[in-house]
Amino acid sequence: MIAAVTNPQGAAAAAAPIAAPDIRTQFAAARAAGKRAKDAAESLGLSEGAAVAAHAGEHEHPLKVVPLQGSWLELLQSLETCGPLMALTRNEGTVHEKTGVYTHVSATGPVGIALGEDIDLRLFFAQWHAGFAVTELANDPVKPPSRSLQFYNAQGRAVHKIFTREATDLAAFDAVVSRFAQPSAGYVFGKAPAPEAVRPDADIDAGGLREAWGAMQDTHEFFGLTKKFGVERQQSFRLVQGQFAWRAAPQAVSRLLDEAAVDGLPIMVFVGSGGCIQIHTGPVRNIQPLETPHAQWINVLDAGFNLHLRTDMIASVWVVEKPTADGVVTSVEAFDHAGELMAMFFGARKPGKPELQGWRDLVAGLPELQVHAAPAQETAHAA
Repeated sequence: MIAAVTNPQGAAAAAAPIAAPDIRTQFAAARAAGKRAKDAAESLGLSEGAAVAAHAGEHEHPLKVVPLQGSWLELLQSLETCGPLMALTRNEGTVHEKTGVYTHVSATGPVGIALGEDIDLRLFFAQWHAGFAVTELANDPVKPPSRSLQFYNAQGRAVHKIFTREATDLAAFDAVVSRFAQPSAGYVFGKAPAPEAVRPDADIDAGGLREAWGAMQDTHEFFGLTKKFGVERQQSFRLVQGQFAWRAAPQAVSRLLDEAAVDGLPIMVFVGSGGCIQIHTGPVRNIQPLETPHAQWINVLDAGFNLHLRTDMIASVWVVEKPTADGVVTSVEAFDHAGELMAMFFGARKPGKPELQGWRDLVAGLPELQVHAAPAQETAHAA
């Protein structure tokens, strides 16, 4: 039987088979055993957001949580006084971490943007359902606690996290938490809706799609193009394959990072959570593969920028060309087995400037996918 978990304020936080005190005990044990917060929550049959919410209020466990409420835009704008913070945005297979100051944060309706020197974000506030200030004691009592602001969608999936660093002004950070704290906020998390079915290829106006694709003047027109033709992202690539898109081998992502590091080529790395897209622009230097008993990773371990991408989750990689007023813009896009976009890579480029020839040369040398038969229509869900 599944019972509702009740948070300390009495609001149902999520459907779960265990009560909040037991969640805290079992979550603490999972974290002490080395599990990441998301994995610890899922080991209890919970979303991460539901597990975090269960820690609100007074208790003796290492994870302390204060619910937040208010304008998320105003909260992010208030962070500039805190100095350097680490922004983290992730999806199932990729984690993007960037350290810098939250500056030039603004929004038009529910869509926001942060355009700091290091913190570069696209924000989709309609997906920001819940927020928490989180303090977690380290397993090693000598180490300071981890302090963060964490934001989740309505299904309890993390859309963005913000961690303090050594240079953070903690007094300013505490002031932000105090300003937006709302201990009585009873956040409820539900199940994810079923993904939209992908229309059959035969129902798509492929000729019209190719014509509209060729007429693009800006990469941002691509989203509207997919909506106009009712086409899923990878499906659109498949329907223009050979003209504007090509399949690359799964190892192309690791090759791309290795070669960009060797060449000192500045690139752009986009990772999205559904509620936020986080961007790194610049060179990558320290590329390290890592294999564990349960996963294979390619990592960028640079000062100010870390990327962790599970190469064993890569199901497909596409090289995509989009015409713009500044010339063709080329991306390399990696997808997992559920059809989720793991990461996008571009050559570093400023508006009004053509993309770097070095980037085009790098992409041209990436290994192609070797196929011996035409692939059947894939059933990837909308990214």
